[in-house]
Amino acid sequence: MNRNWMIVFIASIFEVFWVIGLKHADGFWTWAGTGISMIMSFYLLIVAGRKLPVGTVYAVFVGLGTAGTVTTDMIWFGESFKLAAILLILLLLIGVIGLKLVTKDDGQEGAES
Repeated sequence: MNRNWMIVFIASIFEVFWVIGLKHADGFWTWAGTGISMIMSFYLLIVAGRKLPVGTVYAVFVGLGTAGTVTTDMIWFGESFKLAAILLILLLLIGVIGLKLVTKDDGQEGAES
């Protein structure tokens, strides 16, 4: 995995943090952490979008963020475990990985001339 795709992966981790923060933040510091996570996730998404195809970057970002948020809800916040949800998350991840694999990564997409 090259540097730009690693940036997308890290951005999706920050996305999970801010989405969870929207539900669970209840004080200044938790809201501050939520805001910082939002800023970081979108900043990293923009950085990656400068070198990679934006549509693919966004699809991977949202897919990983969705899978991470649902999984985190099940593991740490008591959301009920549903086999159908796990299977659909796996299907989503297969689609995201497949999209990444078929996307040409020449490092020039979105670069300034």
